[in-house]
Amino acid sequence: MPALPQLRIPATYMRGGTSKGVFFRLDDLPEAAQKPGKVRDAILLRALGSPDPYGKQIDGMGNASSSTSKGVILCRSSQPGHDVDYLFGQVSIDQPFVDWSGNCGNLSSAVGPCAIHMGLIEPARIPRNGVATIRIWQANIRKTIINHVTITDGQVQESGDFELDGVTFPAAEVPLEFIDPADDGEDGGAMFPTGNLVDRLDVPDVGSFPATLINAGIPTIFLNARDLGYCGTELQDALNNDTDALARLEAIRAHGAVKMGLIATPQEAARRQHTPKIAFVAPATSYQTSSGRQVDAGEIDLVVRALSMGKLHHAMMGTAAVAIGTAAAIPGTLVNLAAGGGQRDAVVFGHPSGTLRVGAQARQVNGEWIVTKALMSRSARILMEGFIRVPAQVLEA
Repeated sequence: MPALPQLRIPATYMRGGTSKGVFFRLDDLPEAAQKPGKVRDAILLRALGSPDPYGKQIDGMGNASSSTSKGVILCRSSQPGHDVDYLFGQVSIDQPFVDWSGNCGNLSSAVGPCAIHMGLIEPARIPRNGVATIRIWQANIRKTIINHVTITDGQVQESGDFELDGVTFPAAEVPLEFIDPADDGEDGGAMFPTGNLVDRLDVPDVGSFPATLINAGIPTIFLNARDLGYCGTELQDALNNDTDALARLEAIRAHGAVKMGLIATPQEAARRQHTPKIAFVAPATSYQTSSGRQVDAGEIDLVVRALSMGKLHHAMMGTAAVAIGTAAAIPGTLVNLAAGGGQRDAVVFGHPSGTLRVGAQARQVNGEWIVTKALMSRSARILMEGFIRVPAQVLEA
C-alpha cells in the first residue's frame, strides 16, 4: 500500500449532556464527504477509531461507549426560520457502519454553542450579554430543536453551577425545546405507530410482553421492568456483563422495530442499532446510583433504564428522555402508569447516574394525542478544538 499523507480536517470535540462527539463544519469536510455516502462514513469511522474488534477505539477519538462514539456535521440552515442544520451519526464501535436513523438528544445541547463557535450564526443574532435563542433543524428526523445559550461578554458561557447527573463537573445550563417531537408519519407512522397506547409484543423463544411503542424524540419501546425480571434500579454491570440478557433484549428490540414499521424483518435490526431504543420502567423506588448517591423514592415519579447500541446506558439518552416525558404525559401508557397515572406535564425519573426532570405539553385533538413541545436542560462544553487527522485512504472508500 502506498504511503499516503493523513488528511487534516478542522473539528471540535465537545461534550453535550452525558455524551461526547466530534463536530465538523460541512464545508470543512473533503468535497466527497460533503454529501452522504461511503467517504463521509469512512471519515467518521476512522476519526472515532472504528471498527475496532477489541472494542476500545484506541486509534481514534471514541471512548468505547455508545455515549462517546458520535459524529456531528453542522452547516448554515437551508430551512426557513432556522439558524443551523444539524446531522448526527451514531458510529458503531466494532462494526463498519454509521447509523444516521435518529438524533442524539444530549449532543443537541452542544449544537447551538458549537454553531456560534464555528461562526455559523449571524453576529446580529448574538447579544453581548444575555441569551441567544438558536433554532436548529435536526436533519436526521426533520424536526426543530431550540437551544437557549447564555452569552457573556460576547462569548458562549460554558462555566456555571448547573449540575447534571452523569456529568462530573457543573457547567452553564442549556435549556432545550424539542418542537413537535412526535413522528409525522414519514418513518414508521404516527406517535403511536400501531394506534395503541399499549400493545402485546410477541417475541419467539423470549416471551410475550405488554409494550408502549412510541415515536417521540426517538422511536422507543417501553416495557415493564417486572415483566423482564428486573426491578428498574439496575446499574450497568447488572446487564452489560450478561450476554444472554442482552441477546433477549435485542430480540425484543428487533421485533418491536418490525411492529413499529421501522424495518421489515427482525434481521434488519443488526444494521439499525441506533433506533429504536428499548427501555424498561417501574414505579418510584429508592436505589443507589453508580456514583454511590442514594436516590429516595420520594424524589422521583418513576425509574427508567434504557439501552443504547445494545448496552445499558450509564445515564439517559436525551432523545429517550423526550420519549419518557411524552409518554408520561399521556394517560394509559406504561410510562404514565409507572409514574402513577393521570395527565401530567412533567416527570422526574431515576436513571443509573441520578435523576432528570423532563416536561411535555400534550393534548388530545379529535381523539388523537398531540405533543407540541418537550423540554429539558443539559449543559455543553468544548473539550478540544483544532484538527482531526485521518489516513487519506478514507477518500478511496
